[in-house]
Amino acid sequence: MAQPGNPYAQTYPYGPVPPAPPAGGGGGAGRAVLWAAVGAVVASAAWAGGVLLLGGKGDSADLRGYSAPSDMCAGADYSSFKEEYSETGSSPTHTTLKDKALDESYCSVGLKKSGSTYSDAYLTLQLDLHRKTDPGPEFTATWKNYGDSHTGYDVDPVEGIGDEAYLVTQDTTNGSSSGSRYATLAVRDGWVTYMMSYSSYLSSYDEDKDPPALTDVTGWLKADTKSTLERLKK
Repeated sequence: MAQPGNPYAQTYPYGPVPPAPPAGGGGGAGRAVLWAAVGAVVASAAWAGGVLLLGGKGDSADLRGYSAPSDMCAGADYSSFKEEYSETGSSPTHTTLKDKALDESYCSVGLKKSGSTYSDAYLTLQLDLHRKTDPGPEFTATWKNYGDSHTGYDVDPVEGIGDEAYLVTQDTTNGSSSGSRYATLAVRDGWVTYMMSYSSYLSSYDEDKDPPALTDVTGWLKADTKSTLERLKK
C-alpha cells in the first residue's frame, strides 16, 4: 500500500523494501530530514499496534515454538553491525500486532559511525507468525523471484537458516559519490517468516567515510538472523 503523498512508500508481502532517498542529499540538515522521513515511512509500513505478543501453537499452524516480542528492537540481535556502527542514530521504532490470524513484531533503527552527527545507515527487522495460512508458497514466489520483478537486484538462496532463505542485494554506488547499498535476508521456518534489511546511501555519509562492502553486510545479516531466531524460540 503506498502512503498518500509519499512516492517512496511501498510495502511488499513480507515486509517493506527501504525507500530510495529523495533527490539531492548531503549535508547535516539533509541527512536529518532523510532519516526522519525514512524512519516514518518504514514505521508506518508495519501493521498498526497490539500489545505483548505471545507465540505458541495454533490449531494447525507450524510455529516451531517461536514467540513474537512486544519490543522487536530489544528482542532482536544486531550486534554484528556495532563494530562498524558504534552508535544508534535515532530512537528505534517498534510496532506489534496480535490477531487470531497473525502475530507480528517490527523494528526500525538508524545506525551511526563514531563521530557522525546523523544516521549513516538503516536496519529494519520483522517477524511474522502466520496462524491461519501457510506462508510457504507466497514466500517462495516473492523472494525466489524477486530479481524478476525488481530490476537490478541479485537473489541468492541461503542454506542452513530455517526451511528456506533468500538474500537480496543491490549496489548502485559503482565507485561514485552517490548511490546506495541494500541487502535483505528473508527467512521462512515453518509458518514463521523473518526479514532483516540493511540500507545505506552515500549521500548520507560524511566525505571521509564510506559504507561497508556488501560482502561484510551480508555476513552480518546471516550471523544476526541466526542469533535472533534462536532467541525467539526460547
